[in-house]
Amino acid sequence: MNAQKCSAEMRKKMNCLIVVDMQNDFVDGSLGTKEAVSIVPKVAQKIKNFSGNIIYTKDTHEENYLDTQEGRNLPVPHCIKNTKGWMLCPQIEALCTEEPVNKPTFGSAKLGQVLKEMNEKEKIDSITLIGLCTDICVISNAFLIKAVLPEVPIIVDAACCAGVTPKSHARALESMKTCQIQIENE
Repeated sequence: MNAQKCSAEMRKKMNCLIVVDMQNDFVDGSLGTKEAVSIVPKVAQKIKNFSGNIIYTKDTHEENYLDTQEGRNLPVPHCIKNTKGWMLCPQIEALCTEEPVNKPTFGSAKLGQVLKEMNEKEKIDSITLIGLCTDICVISNAFLIKAVLPEVPIIVDAACCAGVTPKSHARALESMKTCQIQIENE
């Protein structure tokens, strides 16, 4: 075995965990569901046990939410910046040590850019997504990351995600699997 191959094998793996929108409004607030409430302990455990970089996202809307395209299509004010609903749920907030990526849309171009820059500095071995909602923001960010970093394995831990409904959660997982995103159920 040559020295270069040996040093590459000995390199510590760089894995990333993306915690998507674990905010009060999606857990038990204006758009909360019993499925979202049920994953909070699993998400907290996954964060505590994860070895690698952890990036949190927060759905972030302004007071004029109802005047936006999203607001017209989903006329339920949620995740309005600096409100209780916008904050990460308490169990997840307690684990968050970095400033979350605020995202005004389902998929975050800023998150994609952050990951691309990280990968340029040090090769990312895998990116795992968990959080809410599987069928809206998790799937949007998984596809966005897959487009930005097509050779990095993208994983979604289904046990740490919940969708708008159980049926839409399952459909989103199948769609991601079709696009070569690995689905785990830890």
